[in-house]
Amino acid sequence: MTGWDISPGGVESVLSLVGLAADDLGKDVKGYGTSVAEAAQSAGTISGPYCGGPPVGPVGAAVANFVTDTESSVTFMAARIRKTMDGTVKATGAYVDGDLVMAARAQREAAKAPTPAELRAMAGQAEHGQGGGGQ
Repeated sequence: MTGWDISPGGVESVLSLVGLAADDLGKDVKGYGTSVAEAAQSAGTISGPYCGGPPVGPVGAAVANFVTDTESSVTFMAARIRKTMDGTVKATGAYVDGDLVMAARAQREAAKAPTPAELRAMAGQAEHGQGGGGQ
């Protein structure tokens, strides 16, 4: 790893752009959730007499199942973005400090898939309305 040639300013610039893109992605995902909920409600219902709200029809149920099935992938994507950005910051900081071993370790850790704890933390942030990308 002694061949590294990192421009901390360049890394900061790229991370800033990634953060903006992640924030936009977070807004898109929230909009997707709202749009899917509206689509499920508008997809038609089972006809006939009913008490309370109209029952969900088969298309609405399929849309809801799709959202449930893809939720973990979206959470994984947000956690991966966060982990990669955090690892990049740590690796660059270690590089600037001259600790190439620590920089390489931070880079390896950032390349790993998010842990179950990191995924739970990201899912918790999404439930509380926090974005998944920006620093």
